[in-house]
Amino acid sequence: MEINVALFCNLTSDHRIRKSNWPGFSCFSIGAKTRKRIKIESFCCLDLFATRNVRSCVVVRCSSSQENCLRPKPRPKPKPIVEHVDRGSNLDDTYSASPDSSAFFDHIEKLVFFKRYEEALELFEILRSGGNLVAVRASTYDSLVSACIGVGSVREVKTVFQHMIETGFKFDQYMRNRVLGMHLKCGMMVDARHLFDDMPDRNTVSWSIMISGLVEVGSYEEAFNLFFLMWEEVSDASPRMFATIIRATAGLGFILAGRQFHSCVIKMGFYKNIFISCALIDMYSKCGCIEEAQWVFDEMPEKTVVGWNTIIAGYALHGYSEKALDMYYEMCSANVQMDHFTYSIFFRICARLGSLEHAKQAHAGLVRNGFGLDIVANTALVDLYCKWGRMEDARNVFEKMPRRNLLSWNALIGGYGNHGMGIEAVKMYEKMREEGMVPDHVTFLAVLGACNYSGLLDKGREIFEMMSRNPSTKPRAMHYACMIELFGREGLLDEAYALIKNAPFRPTKNMWAALLTACRIHKNLELGKFAAEQLFGLGPEKLSNYIVLLNIYNSSGRVDEAAKVVEALKRRGIRLLPACSWIEIKKQPHKFLFGDKSHPQSLKIYEKLDSLMSEIVERGYVPDWKSLLPDVADHEQKMLTYHSEKLAIAFGIISTLDFTPLQVVQGHRICSDCHTVIKFLTLITKREIIVRDASRFHHFRCGSCSCGDYW
Repeated sequence: MEINVALFCNLTSDHRIRKSNWPGFSCFSIGAKTRKRIKIESFCCLDLFATRNVRSCVVVRCSSSQENCLRPKPRPKPKPIVEHVDRGSNLDDTYSASPDSSAFFDHIEKLVFFKRYEEALELFEILRSGGNLVAVRASTYDSLVSACIGVGSVREVKTVFQHMIETGFKFDQYMRNRVLGMHLKCGMMVDARHLFDDMPDRNTVSWSIMISGLVEVGSYEEAFNLFFLMWEEVSDASPRMFATIIRATAGLGFILAGRQFHSCVIKMGFYKNIFISCALIDMYSKCGCIEEAQWVFDEMPEKTVVGWNTIIAGYALHGYSEKALDMYYEMCSANVQMDHFTYSIFFRICARLGSLEHAKQAHAGLVRNGFGLDIVANTALVDLYCKWGRMEDARNVFEKMPRRNLLSWNALIGGYGNHGMGIEAVKMYEKMREEGMVPDHVTFLAVLGACNYSGLLDKGREIFEMMSRNPSTKPRAMHYACMIELFGREGLLDEAYALIKNAPFRPTKNMWAALLTACRIHKNLELGKFAAEQLFGLGPEKLSNYIVLLNIYNSSGRVDEAAKVVEALKRRGIRLLPACSWIEIKKQPHKFLFGDKSHPQSLKIYEKLDSLMSEIVERGYVPDWKSLLPDVADHEQKMLTYHSEKLAIAFGIISTLDFTPLQVVQGHRICSDCHTVIKFLTLITKREIIVRDASRFHHFRCGSCSCGDYW
């Protein structure tokens, strides 16, 4: 995209935007209403307005200064009002629908004040249903605009705006801007742009509302163009406007324009503005300039919670999780009051680092600071516990949430699926449907993945066929890949291949990779070779695809073909990185490579591992010399005993109490020999061992694994 930033310097353009006439205008003023809070014996508060035709009374006990031994100030006695409007009652009996009556208007405004938007709009519909157009006063229209924004209903927006036009309502600039904002916040972008273009007069608020609306929906280029048109017409912009357009720069990743905006706000004296500083930090972070983001943060005159959140999120975005963690604790030391977004970001950092102890402390702080019921932070917490195998903790947090959105359900269902608890995942999916939540493609991916990991063929097929029948939930490529892997798991290779052939789109890499993995497990050489050829045509540089094919040839005794695969790897310059595993003990991560002797306790680790290996040999363990690791080098394979995950587990055993569960993280897929060894280790140590490898979670307990030996 090409943007003429030089427009800042050239303010003499003769460009004019087309204007057309709206209905005539006259200013109006809203009379101030005195509101008084009172106590009702039913322990609820009401806002007192004068009403007419009230059929019942409420008993009122005023909380006055008399309770404090002071003489109460004389006040006019308000008329009683109906405490609650029953949706099923006939409101025509309660209110007079005569056009000159203000009772309807008063009550609509009162309902909006108490955020009872749907009731306010229902009352407005009753007003319209009388047959004659009733002119509504400006303050009531203002309340109706708020109600439409509150419910986000396009139908209500059209109804209210049409009534304004039909009754000849005379707009002033304030109401024009309100109506424009109403259309934008309800997603009516085309109508909003027509309204904006037809405005006879536009002030800076009008421009700000329109540009902000475009940025909110991701129309960054259009927002840029509109900003430069505004600069030609108005030759001025508020600090918030600059913050908004800098957000658009971040969305486009246009660092050159971002730096020029940064220079502009410094020249205009806005560089100390909090909103602009936070927008600049976000822009530099998203454009990959984290050092410049840190410089802007350091120069902030007042480091607010938003500023801290933005810089921490910036470090986390670029993989600097340890630095983000340090910034979080620096924020704690600065005594900055955290909000729910702070905790949400921190939980995601802990999920990446696998730091459960830090997360537990933050969970306590979340509750202590009054965010224990916040939906955003709790969803991040559910996701964290799910990613690290603490499914009971995840379920407890989920059950205590007063409200759950689709992300909350998806996180829990996906967590159950990843940990091989497919039946629980399906139960949560069905419960979600019963509670009226509409699943999206992520939900279906989570539940199909759960069926795949747990071998629930019939249930997975049922859900996939249900998706196929519904035009709004047509399966995507990722759903097809799940079903192909599910068929492959059960040995139905012909059905898996048929699913690929009959897909309504071109097969993807994941679909062919799923079939290739199934061919490796079931030793189908010919189909596996065909799948590999198709896969190399789509993604020739992916290492794991070559390794899977190499395993197929090795296990089938096809030495010549295996040698050709190795030569292809050398030709393409693809090298295998050393396998690495981590384990966290007492909040400290410990890293191990294959044959690693750099750890301070390496002597004890090797002694313990040799002892454990001797014990499992007595139990019937036989080394698997044929299996080549999916993601590591051949020379590592020759040291089967000292693979990185075995060293990490041995260190965990000597560093923790008996029966303590262990959790290991590794960046490669676990090899079949280590998989077998860990199953034996759970028998002799009576421990649960969780391994998170590059493909999934493996829960080892009592000599078995949650993956069912299919990974």
